Amino acid sequence: MSIPIMVLALQHPRYGKSKDLLTMKQEEAEWIEYQNVTDDVIMKSGLDKKVFYDLRGNHDSFGVPEVGGEYDLYRKYSINARLRRDGNVQSVTLQYRGRKHVFVGVDSFMEIGLRGPTNLFGHPTDELLSDLDMELGQWDAGSTESVTKIAFGHFPLSFTATTDKGKNVKDVFLKHSLSAYLCGHLHTRFGKNLKRHHVESSGTYYQFNMHQGNPSDKSNENCSKNAESSKEFWEWEMGDWRKSRSLRIVAIDSGHVSFLDLDYQLGSKDTIVLPTFPLDSRYMHRISTSRDFQCPSTGTSSHETVRALVFSRRMIVSVSLKIYDSRSGHFHLVLDQAMIKLKSNGSRGDMYVAPWNWRAFIDPSPDRFLLQIEATDISGKLTYSQPRPFSINGLTAEANWKWKEFFVMGVQWAALYEPLLHILHSLLFILLVVPRVFLIFSKNYTAYNKNNLSRGSREKRICLSFVDTGIFVLVELCRLIEIWWGILLYLLYLVFLPWFFGHVSSEDGKISYMTQRGWSVSSSKNGSQNTYIGVPDIMVIVLPHLGFVVLPTFIIVAALAAERTAYRSHLHSLSGKKEDDHYKERKRYVIRRFSDAFGFWSVRWMRKLLLFISLLILWKHWKV
Repeated sequence: MSIPIMVLALQHPRYGKSKDLLTMKQEEAEWIEYQNVTDDVIMKSGLDKKVFYDLRGNHDSFGVPEVGGEYDLYRKYSINARLRRDGNVQSVTLQYRGRKHVFVGVDSFMEIGLRGPTNLFGHPTDELLSDLDMELGQWDAGSTESVTKIAFGHFPLSFTATTDKGKNVKDVFLKHSLSAYLCGHLHTRFGKNLKRHHVESSGTYYQFNMHQGNPSDKSNENCSKNAESSKEFWEWEMGDWRKSRSLRIVAIDSGHVSFLDLDYQLGSKDTIVLPTFPLDSRYMHRISTSRDFQCPSTGTSSHETVRALVFSRRMIVSVSLKIYDSRSGHFHLVLDQAMIKLKSNGSRGDMYVAPWNWRAFIDPSPDRFLLQIEATDISGKLTYSQPRPFSINGLTAEANWKWKEFFVMGVQWAALYEPLLHILHSLLFILLVVPRVFLIFSKNYTAYNKNNLSRGSREKRICLSFVDTGIFVLVELCRLIEIWWGILLYLLYLVFLPWFFGHVSSEDGKISYMTQRGWSVSSSKNGSQNTYIGVPDIMVIVLPHLGFVVLPTFIIVAALAAERTAYRSHLHSLSGKKEDDHYKERKRYVIRRFSDAFGFWSVRWMRKLLLFISLLILWKHWKV
């Protein structure tokens, strides 16, 4: 009914930093500790060492200039390395009761391990995707058995770049109708619901909800055995053990994939209950599950029993199935039935089953019925599984992200780097150059604006007042010729020249430089300085600097220039001195509105506020 558990390491177990946490580098003491801990876990578990797989994360490649070199400690201390598992794609096939279960691990780290923070994305190559495609499709031809495919890797797809030819991992997974992709990298700092359902129509740049579209609403399913497999898969990010003490158990039951996330921060668990069927309607496949229901000859043979895995340190004396009906808004128990323990199920946990009339729970609502399993051990202690909705007819219950979860799972950051970079560049140059051109026509604009303000409605006058004030602020910056040219030259420098120099990998390695196109490094093939790496990883430096330092600084400098002009006008009005007629005519309306909006130029609170904001920007820049 289920398969043996495979232990996978998806989160980097180390910091990959120096003792003072300031330098990204490999510390051999951490790797020795990791080796000792994994050996201890293997020994205490009693499992064969061959069922353990560990993949490196970005921290495990910090400061590694070449694979297999002196600084590549993963190749020395990891389980995969000690078992001589070479290559960036590893696979194993488990066979149980006429079904094959294929597990494929993919390591998409960069060829040159940059030091942080510009080592944030997975970088698959075209060769790696070819190997991945071959491993996932190894049983597609010539096999009459059902095949369940699960992939695992460190990087979520939202933090995975495309290859040089524009190919991506997602398309390979969709091609092979993957059941699930298990990944790490994000830990739990952004939330504990970092899951995403992928279909062919998923957005290029973002996906607002955990589920994209509604592919499960299909009226005519092809029930032929030769029907094309559904093009969908789940991506399940999991928390880390080192800080969050998170652990995930994944079970495959007659092709149905389920999981349970455990939090060990409050201590170990005496009993663990993992329902394996029916599936949680929030995280099941949306196309294939619906097809199983509509095609009885192919899918409903596994529907006859409710099943659950129970792991316990103590003897379990009873396990019961409870189903609740929530249609009225309250949980009403509609089924309470004892479950029977199977003698042999091929897993390390005990499998419990209970026959039921599954047709009685067919309902158009995907979350009307909730399933809960109750286990009682020999001491009388009760352990409950979390109540979860299920849908026998394959309808998907709603599951939404919080904004931070959307930020890291729903946004395709690798695809967004170039568009965001161009937007910021365009915005900065427009704000700088257009007012300069506009300054030539400012006299005509003032006359036009004065007439419109006098004739327009109150709402129109307010709107034009804000626009006019903004133009006034930007135009006043253009009058500071030296500062205006300095900002323009600085922007041009950021576009075309190196931002800074440094050791791109190890501390004793070659000095390289970074531009907005990436780190310039020597190509391993021809040794020339024409290869740029670390894109889009450098976005963590480039975009924050442009968006949160350069742009605010530009606006603050312009506002200070406008404040100076407004204050000078205020002093002129107090002293009775006359200004140049042309100067007075051009500024009379905008300065009056700009000054009256605050009304405290005599003490210059606005200037103090702007200087305070300048200090905040300076602190932000220094911190980064």
